[in-house]
Amino acid sequence: MRADELDYRLPAGLIAQHPAEPRDSARLLVYERGSGSVRHRRFHHLPDELREGDLIVVNDTRVLPVRVRARRASGGAVEVLLLEPREHGWEALARPYRKLREGESVQAGDLRLTVLERLGEGRVLVSAEAPGSLEAALERAGEMPLPPYITKPLDDPGRYQTVYAREPGSAAAPTAGLHFTDALWQRMRERHELAAVTLDVGLDTFRPLAEDEVERHHIHSERYRVGAPAAEAIERALAERRRIVAVGTTTVRVLETVFGQPRGPLEGRTRLLITPGHRFSAVGALVTNFHLPRSTLLALVMAFAGVEQTRGLYRTAVSERYRFYSFGDASLIL
Repeated sequence: MRADELDYRLPAGLIAQHPAEPRDSARLLVYERGSGSVRHRRFHHLPDELREGDLIVVNDTRVLPVRVRARRASGGAVEVLLLEPREHGWEALARPYRKLREGESVQAGDLRLTVLERLGEGRVLVSAEAPGSLEAALERAGEMPLPPYITKPLDDPGRYQTVYAREPGSAAAPTAGLHFTDALWQRMRERHELAAVTLDVGLDTFRPLAEDEVERHHIHSERYRVGAPAAEAIERALAERRRIVAVGTTTVRVLETVFGQPRGPLEGRTRLLITPGHRFSAVGALVTNFHLPRSTLLALVMAFAGVEQTRGLYRTAVSERYRFYSFGDASLIL
């Protein structure tokens, strides 16, 4: 697939700068692959659009405030985005990258970050030192890592967190789940079986396609975990031929990594890049937001819904003035 096949026109005014209030008032474009029908609903209608017996699977990763605005000893400003812990430090994106030297330390409040290694492509390996826990230091010194297309500050950092977030470790939110309120999540729990997997969202959320051919894109690996209760629920649903509804593209990647053919381990790292032609082994329906052009996420949606069908859905979403990207509206592909 060529990268330019993932292009589409989007008026800048449709890029959502703030989440819907309340969360579940976001719009929901429902598309049935079998009939081709399209319905325009609200996210709080989601339980009514699903079947009895569906298993709904979410990504319960928790976003950390990992964007750190620090100062060099010279007084110059540095921005460090901590992506993932490594054996001897944290992998991070840093700017200005070209000015940072190995061994240099930068300071943000009581948090000190030291460059251990320059990794290329704007990435560095840093050590992090602070009194007490790093998570507490990040709460004091860090910011939520909002995407660059969101230009307005977020009054409540909790709005960039799902209501079911449990496992800290992500540098970005699994945004399809941001539409759930506590009340809607409880309704889902009463009407459907739920399971949670974990994928810590990392570098590729921030990287555009760098290749003209999508399949040649080098996707960085991301950590995932599937606990025993979730694995049992998913295996049971597959054995009983019940539909599995994935909330978000990160959930899709975990499900297809672990429960695809061949089966994968319940914990590890995935580099799975899903493009048109992929044969889905586990996922039967998808809840997802509207994604950036030329992104691996849009390629995944095209793989699931069909290339031309997805283009048609995006044209409809634009003409109907749906809101796009992380804080935007959602789609349900059945």
